[in-house]
Amino acid sequence: MPKEKKTSQVSVLEKLGFMSFSTSTNIVFNFKSTYYKFFLTSILLIDPIAASNMAVIGTIWDIVNDPLIGVWANNVRFKSGEKVRPWLLYIAIPYALGMVLLFTDFGVSERWDIILGLVVFFFYEIANTFRGIPYNGMAALASSDDSDRKSINAFKSLGACLGSGIGAVAVPMIVRMFGGLRDHKVINSSDSKPILYSAIFMGVLIALGCFLHYFTTKERVRQVSDDEEKIGIVETYRMLFKCKSWVRNMFYIMCYGVSTCLLTSSITYYCAYVLNDSSLSTPIMAAYLAVSILFSILTPAIDTKLGRKKTMVVAALLQVVGKIPFIFAPKNVITAYINAIFTGMGLTMTFILFNTNRSAISDIVEVQNGRRLDTMVSTGDNLVSKIAEAFVDKLFLVALAAAGFSAQLADQGLLQNETTQTTISALLGWIPALVGIFMMLFALGIDTDKEYKEALAQRDGAK
Repeated sequence: MPKEKKTSQVSVLEKLGFMSFSTSTNIVFNFKSTYYKFFLTSILLIDPIAASNMAVIGTIWDIVNDPLIGVWANNVRFKSGEKVRPWLLYIAIPYALGMVLLFTDFGVSERWDIILGLVVFFFYEIANTFRGIPYNGMAALASSDDSDRKSINAFKSLGACLGSGIGAVAVPMIVRMFGGLRDHKVINSSDSKPILYSAIFMGVLIALGCFLHYFTTKERVRQVSDDEEKIGIVETYRMLFKCKSWVRNMFYIMCYGVSTCLLTSSITYYCAYVLNDSSLSTPIMAAYLAVSILFSILTPAIDTKLGRKKTMVVAALLQVVGKIPFIFAPKNVITAYINAIFTGMGLTMTFILFNTNRSAISDIVEVQNGRRLDTMVSTGDNLVSKIAEAFVDKLFLVALAAAGFSAQLADQGLLQNETTQTTISALLGWIPALVGIFMMLFALGIDTDKEYKEALAQRDGAK
């Protein structure tokens, strides 16, 4: 990628700003991933199939609104000359409000719960799209130096690991602090207010994360060309699809999103209904957190030693290998720890790599077209992450319904049937293993350095 002198030295304080935003975002993401399905099925008592259909409708909404928001935002330039960082200020409060409304029990019938739930979900996802612009785009704009970008993404990964780990360990404690999970191990209808209070806590947390990121970071990289003509949606996507690395990295990110969501969606159900103790999710996710922190530190060095492509393949391979013992012995808590540890290694490496790829892709697009499309690269990646999350929600809830999962049994603290237990284990075992294999295949096709050099040669040859 660009070898020119660094635009500016990125300070440790600035990297900590990236980390704080990543930490708060991932705590909130973990809270939503872990409890939103419980909220729908065990508090509002919505049928799992109906809840899964809500996820499908929400995904269709994202497919429509994300590209439109991305194109519009890409044509916006703030008075400061920045294109991405100011969104942190504008979206902090709406995003926090969306999180609170998402976990609000309006005390109406199931039909109105579904209707109001969709309206709130639409609002939340619009806010989430704008939140994703600085989350995904700022690393490419803080510096033009690849080593700086890898370091920033390592800090982001460390923040994500801390957020996921804190979310897994502390979120149940927060729910209990507000009076939930009293005398029962699994969320049920009596936890409506504690979940709402926890969501308010999460809203405050994400707003603080946005403000900290805004006031500690700088947007230094500017488009080389002075061309500021507005670009339409068709031309924007023509530019993006021209970049092969962008297309392949999108699929790579989707695999990461599916793997992450399967873990966060399944672990509490697995501990509650397979191991019969939801409290075990805390130490299992603590093991995941420990290796994730370690590999956040090690990954930049591994990437430098092995090269980008080999490191991406290793990351996917770790996810597959770690699931083999679990697939053969899903009710053994030791294999659950092995699964979590290897998944933590692989997903942490993957997070750093696709974020560094994303920064490189923005440079490739600029060389190919003379325009930077950081906002569109960000919203595109954010969209595939949402599609991955919605896919997992649909798969998870339909699979539970087909297996005979009963919200009434969950509400009463009774065990689910054997088929449900097997299904939950599959969602944590062989299904993400299959996703890891696809991840390896996509990783083999990504070569940002080669594409950047080819784009430079083509541009220079055309002059």
